[in-house]
Amino acid sequence: MTAAAPRGNGRGPVGRGPDRDRNQAVYVISVAAELAGMHAQTLRMYERKGLLDPSRTSGGRRRFSERDLERLRHIQELTASGLNLEGVRRVLQLEAELAALRQELAEVRAQALDAVEATHRQYRRDLVPLRQSPVPYRPNRRRDQ
Repeated sequence: MTAAAPRGNGRGPVGRGPDRDRNQAVYVISVAAELAGMHAQTLRMYERKGLLDPSRTSGGRRRFSERDLERLRHIQELTASGLNLEGVRRVLQLEAELAALRQELAEVRAQALDAVEATHRQYRRDLVPLRQSPVPYRPNRRRDQ
């Protein structure tokens, strides 16, 4: 007797292994709300306010990913610390901007390192070792000898 392949019921992911994509939208709104410890209406309100952008099925139903759940938990932390939803929206916007700038900085640093390495390679090609130079170096000797 072989085991049947696990099937989803449309309410959550089939597997939670490390190979599953965290951006894969698998949770329906009721499950996402339960996992985030919120009411489904709160998730709808966050979406209307632009704090959340869940995926949609071809039928228009919301589907939430692990990243969406992380974002919901982050929103909870921010509101619990005293921010209103406009403040939360601004913080999320600034965090996204910071992440983009960090990515850009990392790319520019990598380009700079590549440029330095290319310059060093060029210098090594252009330099001639002393023992191969046509005239060996001789220290200054006294002229009166």
